[in-house]
Amino acid sequence: MRFALLGSGSKGNATVIRHDSDCILIDCGFSCQETVRRLERLDLGPDQINAILVTHEHGDHVRGVSVLARKYDIPVWMTPGTRSACQLESDVRVIEFNAHQSFTLGELHIQPVPVPHDAREPTQFVVSRHNKRLGILTDTGSTTPHIIETLHGVDALVLEWNHDRQMLRNGPYPESLKRRVGGDYGHLANHQSLALLQSIDTDKLRFLIAAHISEKNNSTDLIEQLLDEFDAHPDCRLLVADQDTGLAWCEL
Repeated sequence: MRFALLGSGSKGNATVIRHDSDCILIDCGFSCQETVRRLERLDLGPDQINAILVTHEHGDHVRGVSVLARKYDIPVWMTPGTRSACQLESDVRVIEFNAHQSFTLGELHIQPVPVPHDAREPTQFVVSRHNKRLGILTDTGSTTPHIIETLHGVDALVLEWNHDRQMLRNGPYPESLKRRVGGDYGHLANHQSLALLQSIDTDKLRFLIAAHISEKNNSTDLIEQLLDEFDAHPDCRLLVADQDTGLAWCEL
């Protein structure tokens, strides 16, 4: 199983996971044309995508879903709450999943993870094949015991490091947006992400991907300083996914 990010940030998000002929896209926050262009950088075509999984209805995660799904006849998986909040075209094939029940797509096992975020019924995911597990946790305002339990022992983790609290407090956002981003249903601050890492079993962790980093309220230097406090396994690779280039293939 391998994974890559087409891009990560407030302007668009998408993660691709592949094993042999099984290939899924988690979110599609870019236009159809841009998504295809970014897939080509990974030597993938849109006709190779078997399913699109949607975490929640915000535009930076669903902007290209309808057009990509219709054009290439790709089924879209989402919770009933996300479906009710999305404006998808009527001819898009939608399959609803229960946020509290796992399911399989080919040989990939999908475990939805309900998260606190200001959306209708948002989830994140743990995707696994046999004994290899990839956790994806972004767009989460705060951690919960269930999140921590689910992420114990993952082999790879795409983790939100959205903002530094002081930079957000002193930054250019209006006060209402600062409260939303920094609230319990907004996005994870750097210190929250570090606390999460320190709360889970990371003995098997081989890839830690810093994702969904705010361009105005954070910096990779701050994140790297905090990661110095994280006692990573010697074989763990610490990587950053950005908005423009995303992240190249990582093999589990």
